[in-house]
Amino acid sequence: MIVIVGNGNMAFSIANGLKDAHKLVVVGRSMAKLDEFEANLGISIQKELIDGFDVSDKSVILCVKPANIAEVSTKLNGRSRVLYSVLAGVSIERLKQNFKSESVVRAMPNLAASVHRSMTTLCGDEEYKDEAKALFGSIGETLWLNTQNELDIATALAGSGPAFLALVAEALSDGAVREGLIRRDALALTRGLFSGFAPLLEETKPSDLKDSVMSPAGTTAAGYATLEQAGVRSAFMEAISKAYKRAKEL
Repeated sequence: MIVIVGNGNMAFSIANGLKDAHKLVVVGRSMAKLDEFEANLGISIQKELIDGFDVSDKSVILCVKPANIAEVSTKLNGRSRVLYSVLAGVSIERLKQNFKSESVVRAMPNLAASVHRSMTTLCGDEEYKDEAKALFGSIGETLWLNTQNELDIATALAGSGPAFLALVAEALSDGAVREGLIRRDALALTRGLFSGFAPLLEETKPSDLKDSVMSPAGTTAAGYATLEQAGVRSAFMEAISKAYKRAKEL
């Protein structure tokens, strides 16, 4: 049995990945919203209101807003077997201060969990390493990290990354439209570009991919030089830095 505390977008994505292999209990503040959650999930689940819910000896996935953990912790009863937290920037120490649990593991899925392609980073009690990887492997790939600092860096990269890549996708599409391609075709080409690029990254380093496309004095070289002149590389590096620092602040 897996208890999911929260009924937002990330909770739904995780539930959608786990629903075939696990019995789910979803806990929230509003039965109406829980009913909607169940309807969208397409299967029958156990729904419970959070006030007084007993998590004793259960595996719990915490999917609430970081600002709400103090309030949420007062509404749950008992000591959980293991607490999996998907809250960005909330340390294991802070989680232990607020929640009663035998063990704690931090997890950072990303938006692609909704299509079972999340890149989820994990850190915490080593005893639950294999279980955590199997559990979150239901929604994509997993990577176990040794420290919380590494997890916060990974949050900036894999957690915030979909927003950064969405900016790239939108900009590339806009550029093609500006030059005369209709929007529908520009978006189709951008989707194809992204879906084909991921498998290439599994086999080749980014620098080698760039070199294989960039012929001397060619079209790619001209466009790439423009990106370098505009400081795109340093801007993305700075975006990771800012996102990482924000994760530490949370």
